[in-house]
Amino acid sequence: MKRTRKKFSPAFKLKVVLEALKEQSTLSEMAQKYEVHPNVISRWKAEFLDKAESVFDSKSNKPEEPQKEDDLYKEIGRMKIENDWLKKKLGPFQ
Repeated sequence: MKRTRKKFSPAFKLKVVLEALKEQSTLSEMAQKYEVHPNVISRWKAEFLDKAESVFDSKSNKPEEPQKEDDLYKEIGRMKIENDWLKKKLGPFQ
């Protein structure tokens, strides 16, 4: 019989990590409660703490918006060219 790995949602991981950060129960207790190995909880907690700084990093959030806007303008331009071409080709059939 082949065993498959459990896949946990980001919401579930966040719930477990936040409880681990509160330190109101031991890793063993949490592992039993959520049916996850204590090492996994420790790894999720370390990963969360490593990436927590990026939440407040304003530089990483700003470039995203202009890039999306540029992509949208490119898409509009491409669609306008296609639309004009189709109008020209289908003109006699309308």
